[in-house]
Amino acid sequence: MMGGAPTAADEAFQIAILQGVSRTFALTIPSLPRALARAVGNAYLLCRIADTIEDDAGLSWTAKQGYANRFNAILAATSPVGDFATALSGQLAVHATAAERELITNTERVVRITHSLAAPQQTALAHCVQVMSEGMVFYQGQETLDGLSDQPAMDRYCYYVAGVVGEMLTALFCHHCPSLEPARPQLLKLGVSFGQGLQMTNILKDIWEDRARGACWLPRPVFENRGLRLSILGPGEGGDTFVAGLRELLGIAHAHLRNALDYTLMLPARQIGMRKFCLWALGMALLTLRKINDQPHFESAQAVKISRRSVKATLALTTLAACSDSALRLLFALGAYGLPLTPLAPAEALSPDTAGTPHGE
Repeated sequence: MMGGAPTAADEAFQIAILQGVSRTFALTIPSLPRALARAVGNAYLLCRIADTIEDDAGLSWTAKQGYANRFNAILAATSPVGDFATALSGQLAVHATAAERELITNTERVVRITHSLAAPQQTALAHCVQVMSEGMVFYQGQETLDGLSDQPAMDRYCYYVAGVVGEMLTALFCHHCPSLEPARPQLLKLGVSFGQGLQMTNILKDIWEDRARGACWLPRPVFENRGLRLSILGPGEGGDTFVAGLRELLGIAHAHLRNALDYTLMLPARQIGMRKFCLWALGMALLTLRKINDQPHFESAQAVKISRRSVKATLALTTLAACSDSALRLLFALGAYGLPLTPLAPAEALSPDTAGTPHGE
């Protein structure tokens, strides 16, 4: 462990900064048992630091790679924190939010908590951040309006930014609840699919915002095979042809969310906090897919944002049904009503091995 034991101020900072960098996770993480919430909250902040490095427009590709490598060494306890926070915060672009700057400035506080976790938890967090940061930095150099080469390329991208988080959460859940250990191999596969379902939902919701900054994470063939070029497509364009391609991808995301439900139902009903944590994310993603399906010609993420009333209803209903597998399956069926469903190939549906390595893209 580096930097000594975490202080009460460190613990208070972790709880407070979650409110600033993610209202969603600040809402869902406290549903977990306290010790697990501490580890998951810390994991989210580590991922957010890695994400801030990747997203910052003021950093060159080389600088991003350098900071990512240094951060991974800090987490592995092979390098001191030193001036990491000072150096990085001084180079962040002006668009970085106050909360992001505060998080980076207090990296040492966050890492002290990381290094106080149980060894299996530390291993899971460090592996997740390393895989995520390597993948994200690589894909930063691949941004284009042409889209990704095919669906497997989209699957690999989703693995690096979200599927690996599903693996990490599975490791933390199994550590907290040892009775899950025999199911770990299946949970790991479903967890990757869970992450892809959430990430594909975000990609589809943010199509036009991503394009505005020069990126497109959609698979080209889905649209080229229908005669559309993603590189010249603008908001509201493409007509029914674009909608057909969009709905094919909605169907794939829907299929991944079905795996997410299976993942959740594998968690013991007595672990209601773990179930609620998963259900809230799953429910909000499903409602977002519904909004996109109902308004396929949307021109901004704001147009398909789910309402606060819908969020509250999702939290209430899933909390009431959390212990009942049959009730949860019924709620999912109602929420998914009318959504297209695209069958997944076995590897596409479940296997993290399809991710390969970013350098092989």
